[in-house]
Parts: sequence; structure tokens; C-alpha cells
Amino acid sequence: MRRSTLVGVVVGAVVVAGVAAAVALSIGGQEPAAAPTSSSVAAPTEAGATPSATSSPESTSPAETPGSAPGADAAPGAYVDFSDAALADAEGTRVLFFHAPWCPQCRALEADIAATGVPSGVTVLKVDYDSRQDLRQRYGVTIQTTVVALDDAGDGVATFVAYDDPTLDSALTGLGLG
Repeated sequence: MRRSTLVGVVVGAVVVAGVAAAVALSIGGQEPAAAPTSSSVAAPTEAGATPSATSSPESTSPAETPGSAPGADAAPGAYVDFSDAALADAEGTRVLFFHAPWCPQCRALEADIAATGVPSGVTVLKVDYDSRQDLRQRYGVTIQTTVVALDDAGDGVATFVAYDDPTLDSALTGLGLG
């Protein structure tokens, strides 16, 4: 198994475990101390080495690891927190995912992204539904779990609400990308 694939699987498993723990705590009526995000997971640095935590809010996707050369193989898919810089740096197909941390469907879609990974050539940018009203207005988003495919100019070309089937496959298919 290639090192990048192995690291992606390990990081994805850590994210899924963290999301599952947060969901279990919220179902039990308790609030988790700190919900893990894709930017706070650990990844092994060398075979047998101790994992170290990353701290960048514009973290790489489970398929990429810090320190790996971007585009070293085929351009892997990416799942990153939205920022103007992340949008500008995104290559290939860019998809905005309007996510709310309190939304069970959003958490389910995020867990599916972590478990399945993002297809090569696609960058999914996680937009905070509650704080980015400017982007919600620009793209006509009225409900969380909405995904928007962008063209090269940053204009929305397709919109899909993945509320009823919060999986990456249904989101990409709904956008005409799957």
C-alpha cells in the first residue's frame, strides 16, 4: 500500500472516530469538550514514528499529508476549511460545502467525506454556515448541507442540498460531478 494511501486511511479513521465520539456524547445529552476537526488530527510522520498534531486551519485532506509534495502523484482530492486563500489555491473542481457544527446531516456528510475521501481533482471547501452569510447570499444558500460547484471565475454553476442523503457521492452526483 502506498504511504500516502496509508496515511490517508489512518487520518480518516481518526476523524471518523472523533466525529462518532462527538455524536455519541451529543446523543447522551452531554456536550463534548472539544469536537475534533480535520485540522486537529494526527498523522504519522515515518513508519513506526509517533504521530504529531497539525495546527493549520487550512489543513490538507485525509488523502494528503503535511510535508507531502502537492501534485507529486495525481492531484489528490482535498477537504479544507474555506478561506479566500484556500479558494484561490484550490485546483480542479471546487465545491463549497455549507456546514453547521450543530447540524446532524452536516456531521454525517463530513464523516462520509473523511471515510471515503475526496476524488482526485476535486477540492471541497468547508464553509461555516452560521458565520458566512456573505457567501450564503452570494450563492443563494438557505439551508445547511448545501453544496455548490464553482466555475473558474468563482461563480456557482450547480447547487445541491444533501440533507436527505448526506453522502459525498450523492452530493457530487447532485452537482452533476459524480
